[in-house]
Amino acid sequence: QVQLVESGGGLVQPGGSLRLSCAASGSIFSIRSMGWYRQAPGKQRELVASIGSGGNTDYADSVKGRFTISRDNAKNTVYLQMNSLKPEDTAIYYCKLQSAWRKDYWGQGTQVTVSS
Repeated sequence: QVQLVESGGGLVQPGGSLRLSCAASGSIFSIRSMGWYRQAPGKQRELVASIGSGGNTDYADSVKGRFTISRDNAKNTVYLQMNSLKPEDTAIYYCKLQSAWRKDYWGQGTQVTVSS
């Protein structure tokens, strides 16, 4: 079994920054990718950013140039640096790990609220 623990969410003013962390533990043998998704009230969950085992990254158009995903393989931890935050970034942010066997594991989510 794999456990994902997210941290770093909170309340921030527009234009501010936050850094999310997601630490994976448990029966981790091989990770295909890790990433961040978000879900705002009344909306579907959407991809924010992902990073593959080789370091390749993918971002939603809405966050390109503002968010940066990174990964510490030794710690099985993925980070999301979020800059220039906007009210529309308000959502619950979920961490996802995909194993080499393409099984998905999800964290419980962390709330990010951007408001003045």
